[in-house]
Amino acid sequence: MKKEVGLLFVTLGLVALLSGVIFGVIGAFQFVFPEFITTVSFVKIRPLHVSLVVAWIFSCAIGGIYYYMNNCCGTGLWSGKLAKMHFRIFVITGLLILICYFMGKFGGREYWEFPAILSIPIFFSWILFGINYFKSAFNKIGGWPVHMWMWATGIVFFFITFSEAYLWVFPYFRNSLVRDLTVQWKAYGALTGSWNMLVYGTAIFVMTRIKGDEKTAHSKTAFLMYFLGFANLLFGWAHHIYIVPAASWIRTLSYGMSMTELLIFAKMIIEWRSSLEEAKKDFHIIPYKFIVASDVWIFLNLGLALAISVPAVNIYSHGTHVTVAHSMGSTIGINTMILLASAFFLISDITKSDFSAAQKKQISLGFWLFNLFFTVFWCCLIIAGIQKGILTVEDKLSFQEVMTKIQPVLTIFAFCGIGVLAGLTLVVSPLLLSAYRYFKS
Repeated sequence: MKKEVGLLFVTLGLVALLSGVIFGVIGAFQFVFPEFITTVSFVKIRPLHVSLVVAWIFSCAIGGIYYYMNNCCGTGLWSGKLAKMHFRIFVITGLLILICYFMGKFGGREYWEFPAILSIPIFFSWILFGINYFKSAFNKIGGWPVHMWMWATGIVFFFITFSEAYLWVFPYFRNSLVRDLTVQWKAYGALTGSWNMLVYGTAIFVMTRIKGDEKTAHSKTAFLMYFLGFANLLFGWAHHIYIVPAASWIRTLSYGMSMTELLIFAKMIIEWRSSLEEAKKDFHIIPYKFIVASDVWIFLNLGLALAISVPAVNIYSHGTHVTVAHSMGSTIGINTMILLASAFFLISDITKSDFSAAQKKQISLGFWLFNLFFTVFWCCLIIAGIQKGILTVEDKLSFQEVMTKIQPVLTIFAFCGIGVLAGLTLVVSPLLLSAYRYFKS
């Protein structure tokens, strides 16, 4: 391929990330100050934010997989034309989704709030991705490293969970509240498990490349983490439905499985970092920083995940800003840090050039700004969620009364969003500049 299709996906993902965070900041201020930017309502801003951030995760993960399979995994890419077709469908469908949101045309649920008919090209594009991946992967001589197993699992279970997410279109599910809620949360909980497989597999790949060998990717610990992650993909979602009168064994199993893959994954990163003596060249420092940041966010989000998995705590936290903090900690704190590490590694590997000293200072400043403001941002969500849970469950205040009392915390949260956006902009702009120069050359 004349130009790497993987970089097309990564570049698009970076644009989606910044766009999604911009809409997120606008939405945060609209939530606190309802008169803020009324030309586009919060009803439209929220799905724009969510869909763009989800697009960032998938686009950057897919781009990395295409590039790494084609150049680094000893497999080659089975079809560059199929990959480019995938990219075109991804872009066209994404634009149609954004147009629908701006026009106020919805019809879906959760992450997929766009009209259900647009799920068809998404499903088709993943068929192309799956064919391309497995046709490429079967060229691998010798046993697959764990990241290839994780990518394969993430691709297969995206098909399954994405299909489940649309079972509501059938009256059998839609007409039963318990069945509908159970399947809906199962689908979306497992969907995050499928993209976690893609992201965590990418993290392991980047770690092995920085270290210079694949021992980590073939270790017993790596495969233990993979199987625990797979078990969580299947059952770890059920803490979302403690309040739904579904089968009790689902709740019990979910509680036992809650987020154990994050614990093992953190252990792997610590072991990798402690043995990393050769990570001294400038080329390796930037991806390394972001992997370490994801490690910190794993520990923070693990503690929160375990807390909300306790039924007595879940009564207070479910449906509050604590749940949002858990989601943001995972998608922004963990997944975004990993994918930015991958983006830095991939772009530097493709362009065969390093960032300038000024750019490195800018990236470092952005890194610290982001993590500082995002930490306060995350804590504000937890504090607001705890307050809301207590005021709702124990004091039985109305929604309006609760929101009035927690507004000061949410105001700090909204302003921290500006700092998060500023930090990410400083980090992402050198990447976009490098990608622009590559495609222009």
